[in-house]
Parts: sequence; structure tokens; C-alpha cells
Amino acid sequence: MVELRKNNRYKTIAKAKVEGVSEGETLLKDISITGCLVECTSHADIAVGNQYGMHIIPESASKIGEFELFVEAKWMHTEDYSCNIGFAIVKSPKGKLFLRYVDYLSWRYSQGSSMTGSGTPEMLK
Repeated sequence: MVELRKNNRYKTIAKAKVEGVSEGETLLKDISITGCLVECTSHADIAVGNQYGMHIIPESASKIGEFELFVEAKWMHTEDYSCNIGFAIVKSPKGKLFLRYVDYLSWRYSQGSSMTGSGTPEMLK
């Protein structure tokens, strides 16, 4: 698979609420200024190519408030009763909070911090 990303993606574990996902838990797994990955623990009524509203509750350590994104589903991989969905970020009404969160994750990466505790930075490119 050819990697087409132009921006670094940073791993995170943040709560997310996405239109079309009514049950289970939805977690933001990684994010950049142009896209993100969410994992849903239940079936998601999401169609690739459609736009959705997404509400993000950042990691508490970031001390950054909740914000909303408008996203477009680019791909979806389902497995049993869970799924991963890749989204392109279309718009952020509270852009400052969104950018602060990506900056926080970038800073955490630069400090060598890791969500997994492995001691290695967690960034995707």
C-alpha cells in the first residue's frame, strides 16, 4: 500500500461521538490536521463519501476542552461487531481547540511520551 499522508498523525485515546454511531464506545485512535482514525465497539451506520459531525473529548492530561469536527468518511473496515473508520477533516468550528490538541500531541511525541508505555514515541506517518 502506498502511503499518501502529507501530515504526521499522532496516536491518542480520546472519546469521540460520531453521527451514525448510536451504541457502544467510539474512540479517537489517531489524528492530524487533515484526518483521523476512530474505532467503534459496535456497528456504525457510516457510508464512505458522506460527511458527519464528530464530537471529541480530548485526553484529560491535555487540559483542552471538547470540540467538534465535520469529517468525511474515507474508508471503513468492519470486523464482527466493531469497526475502524478513517476520516478526512473537512471543517472545525472551534479550530483553536482542535489545533491546540494536535499541537499538544505533537509536543508529547517530541518529548518521547508514549500512550503504550513502551518508551518510544507514538507517531504515524
